[in-house]
Amino acid sequence: MNVKIIVTYEMPKKAKTVFTSDEMRAGEALLLAEDFNKTGRAKHIEFVDRHDSSWTVKELKGYVQGIQTEPHNVVVYFDGGFDVQTKRAGLGIAIYYNQNGKSYRLRKNAPADELDSNNEAEYAAFYFALQELELLGVHHLPVEFIGDSQVVISQLTGLWPTLERQLNRWADRIEQKLDQLGIQPDYQQVSRKKNAEADQLASQAMRGIDISGTIELIRKE
Repeated sequence: MNVKIIVTYEMPKKAKTVFTSDEMRAGEALLLAEDFNKTGRAKHIEFVDRHDSSWTVKELKGYVQGIQTEPHNVVVYFDGGFDVQTKRAGLGIAIYYNQNGKSYRLRKNAPADELDSNNEAEYAAFYFALQELELLGVHHLPVEFIGDSQVVISQLTGLWPTLERQLNRWADRIEQKLDQLGIQPDYQQVSRKKNAEADQLASQAMRGIDISGTIELIRKE
């Protein structure tokens, strides 16, 4: 979860100033709040999330401690591929997350039938990612979704209308699944180059190459 810190800071001669930080991860916000407290001049500290809900230091600490055993800090890369001539489609996803103090990467792909366009394959890949998040036990958390499809990102964020019936059905399914899981999505469109991992997984699925696995990511000291 990302939050902003609101600090009421009392300076000498009782002059008070209120500072509001940029958005940051909850864990980082707690560390910064502790640093503010060391000055002895922070008279009031609260945190505000993206839904304008207010959290005390105690409440946010409880939240952060509670999610450590569950997947959190989740980032999803997704991509869908479609061959117009053969009508073959492939879905590729890479999910990065933290759990129990460790970092993991899940990579998975799958062929898809009965799709009619590349845009539909992109939507199907997004929904495929949601199904994997459900299996991981991700729920009631913010999740960052990264893809190279301007159509999917723009339509899911509401920037573009979803006029095609097939795509509208996918968008409805995705919104229902997000609501069911309590996931607060954050969308980011990137170039295909920056989405190369998911793109390769989708291409491999179209060629009949099955990829599925999770590895622990070891941090380099």
